[in-house]
Amino acid sequence: MRSVSLSSLVALAAALSLSACATTAPIGAPGAAAEPATPPAPAAASPQELVAKVDIPFEKFVLPNGLTTIVHTDRKAPVVGVTLYYKVGSKNEPRGKTGFAHLYEHLFFGGSANVPNFDIPLEGAGSTPTNGSTWYDRTNYVETVPTGALDLALFMESDRMGALLPAVTQDKLDKQRGVVQNEKRQGDNQPYGLTDYAVSEGLFPVGHPYRHSTIGSMADLDAASLGDVRTWFADHYGPNNVVLVLSGDIDAATARPKVEKWFGAISRGPEVAPVAAAPVTLAAPVSREMADQVPVMRLSRSWSGPGLNDADAPALRIGMHILGGLASSRLDNALVRGQQLAVAVTVSAQVHEQVSILDATMDVKPGVVRTSAEAAFDKVLADFVAQGPSEDEVRRAVVSMLSGEIDGLERVGGFSGKGATLAEGQVYSGDPTKYKADLQAIAALTPERVRAAVQKWLGRPAYKLAVVPGPRTEDGAQMGGWGDEDATSAPAPDARDTPPKLAPAPKRSAPPVAPVAGLVFPAIERTTLSNGIPVVLARRTAVPKLVLSIDFDAGYAADALDTPGTQGLMLAMLEEGTRTRNATQIAEAQERLGASIDTGATLDTSSVTVSALSANLAPTLALTADLLLHPAFAAPDFDRARGQAQAELAQAQSTPAALAARTLGGELFGNHPYAQPADGLGTAASLAAMTPETLRAAHAKWLRPDLARITVVGDVTMDQLKPLLEQALGDWRAPAAAKPVKPLDTPTPKPAARIVLIDRPNSPQSVILAGRILPLTGRTPGDEPLMLANDVVGNGFLSRLNLDIREDKGWSYGVHSGVSRATGPRVVQVMAPVQADRTGDSIRAIIQDMSALPNRQPVSAEEYQRVTEGAIRALPNQFETNGAVLRAIVSNERLGRPEDYYVRLAQTYRGINATRIGASAAQYLQPGDLTWIVVGDRKMVEPQLQGLGLPIEVRPAPSDTAGTGE
Repeated sequence: MRSVSLSSLVALAAALSLSACATTAPIGAPGAAAEPATPPAPAAASPQELVAKVDIPFEKFVLPNGLTTIVHTDRKAPVVGVTLYYKVGSKNEPRGKTGFAHLYEHLFFGGSANVPNFDIPLEGAGSTPTNGSTWYDRTNYVETVPTGALDLALFMESDRMGALLPAVTQDKLDKQRGVVQNEKRQGDNQPYGLTDYAVSEGLFPVGHPYRHSTIGSMADLDAASLGDVRTWFADHYGPNNVVLVLSGDIDAATARPKVEKWFGAISRGPEVAPVAAAPVTLAAPVSREMADQVPVMRLSRSWSGPGLNDADAPALRIGMHILGGLASSRLDNALVRGQQLAVAVTVSAQVHEQVSILDATMDVKPGVVRTSAEAAFDKVLADFVAQGPSEDEVRRAVVSMLSGEIDGLERVGGFSGKGATLAEGQVYSGDPTKYKADLQAIAALTPERVRAAVQKWLGRPAYKLAVVPGPRTEDGAQMGGWGDEDATSAPAPDARDTPPKLAPAPKRSAPPVAPVAGLVFPAIERTTLSNGIPVVLARRTAVPKLVLSIDFDAGYAADALDTPGTQGLMLAMLEEGTRTRNATQIAEAQERLGASIDTGATLDTSSVTVSALSANLAPTLALTADLLLHPAFAAPDFDRARGQAQAELAQAQSTPAALAARTLGGELFGNHPYAQPADGLGTAASLAAMTPETLRAAHAKWLRPDLARITVVGDVTMDQLKPLLEQALGDWRAPAAAKPVKPLDTPTPKPAARIVLIDRPNSPQSVILAGRILPLTGRTPGDEPLMLANDVVGNGFLSRLNLDIREDKGWSYGVHSGVSRATGPRVVQVMAPVQADRTGDSIRAIIQDMSALPNRQPVSAEEYQRVTEGAIRALPNQFETNGAVLRAIVSNERLGRPEDYYVRLAQTYRGINATRIGASAAQYLQPGDLTWIVVGDRKMVEPQLQGLGLPIEVRPAPSDTAGTGE
């Protein structure tokens, strides 16, 4: 992907935890609850009926130059998803050119003959997202634009398809090379960050098209030349190698003349030769061990499997889902909840056009003997291969997977919406309706069919990888390439000889953006349950599903009145068992219903969030009420859940961005409730001190109806919803004790400019996280000028920080600033993962860029248009899904904003001029008293920081990890 989204950078800073399926207890396991009085209600709809609801009608036409266009009409919002799939990916790369397809994808955003920068006009027109990605089989580019900006998007996509090369310079190539290499460093710098390289090396021989990584090797990236760029473009980027999908507020009769106008004159390119690639069967099991800076030992078993057009692919997807994807999966039941040998298990089926990569992993519980863990792991796999799944397992896996597919119908564009679904069918299978054939095949699966596929593919020798805690023994910079570098010299570095200039491309002008329809936010209905809980409903009928949240005025800040980590662990325990259901029964009930019930928290709010098929709302609410009102907090379940939380804490302390985020909160807030770790995991000492009684007390104290609010968005009426809520929750009464109140008015320390350097040896990148408390709270009205100022400084791909440090200097894969919207004191933060040798320079650049606004560099006309009119045009795109609408409603309620806040936002933005934006930056976004957290290699980083004139405190990285297997 050519850019990291802003939300992902914020999430990276907040809290990264171990990847695991839900952790619940099996029937008959220690601590299991009694059998339920009544069995879970079955799904109201059969798999076949659910498949019938998944439909994406379309029309298709092909231009004389070979461009295939697919059009899907969806009038629910005035937006069009523009999706282009180029049938070229990393599998097409020859030796010495690994990573080139991805590098070229980055260059594709750098401007063409008639468009200096693709992001500026698209974001100014309201496009969101505007992005691209590369994988083994394809390169894609996506934007979702207001209907009035469709011609602009088509003009720009056609110009970079037909007139890109004259604008590609050596300077652009060098800068994007640096960005991509920092993307590689960022991935390599994570715990277990080298695992994918090792698995590919183990599964495929040298020269296999799926062996080398999509991001490639550092040596090959260094060797890429302008001549390579031109050859790659000419060989792969002709219109006959492209599928264009237009989905949303458009029809084929309107689309065809537009596509002919913008793309019709582009000449065909050469036909791309097919790549020979097939699954590989190992002659015998292969084992490898790697040491890495990880909190717990990770064991994995991997196989290559069939491509997505193979008849076994649907059965394997369901088989792998049963093995480790379901909350009640075989591996979870046996290893996490049953024998309690693992703190997490995961299974993935990475299905590509010609092969798949099948993985099962086990994170070994600290203190468990490795041989015991491996024996149990392999036994579960062997038993599943021999016996196959039960009828109930197949049905639950099918219903849960189909429910997820229905969710995808909410989006017209993006990386996983309806546009991408149609494009992938055409690109990989020559059939846009391939998704429907796959779902029909999944719905028709039997246990025998799944068992046969699992036996065929997982019954072969496995590649066994063990990643054990210790100093990292591998160098990610040397991994990801062709694989014969030890025996064959690497390509010579690019001599930077500039090829002769190309003939200029024909001049074309960008079309204007037609008037863009304003945001139509769903109507809000309100009621109150008999026990006083307020209910808000926004009805939307695009898909037969809904989302519901029950939010409590608690959150991680509530731990200030208890023990750090209490809310997070208490909420996690809600799914570990009730008085009438054990954890496995809870998980299975959700799967039968096609529902998901998730618990979690932010600083301010503790939540139970439900996704449900509308037809199954009544039994889903009954299940939700049981979890919320009758948690068991059984001692064996508590011990297991606490162990998993301790492992998550160790993972967070091993992950640079998560460690920086945990550190910054405490440094800024002192004794304020917001000093609690933002991941909600508490500390090693606080987790060790907890008991089931601690959690029972917190549950009674905080999860009470007089602290609750219910919000629902989706396909249900208030007349249907309220009786069901009354039935499930109406008898719930508040306790006699007064409601707890979080002391959010606690004084905070005075801001002070300083650096806290956390020494993490062998880090190819440094994570920089800076912050300061603002003299504002989330309920302070009139913050829009500040938010627009932050958009100029660091919130977006075109922000000053990102354009400078990523796009101009090439020191980072992405830099971001944000202003929190907590209920209490707000914080401005800057996140910058940068190459280690540029840590000090990056801090210096951040300080210069932030201080330049407004005095040295006022808000430009282009910036002003982007953050105001561009943001206004983008508003209809932001509320395409039920979840997005729900989050907006919940945020408005929490911050005391009117329910029509987003409808009025366009008028608000138009009333703010550039001077007010600059004044807000001058008041709130200056860098003078930021606290800087730097997680990196002290030996390399500290000398760079000493010239910044700031006090430096050096600390070791935490050593209290979860431990290792024996």
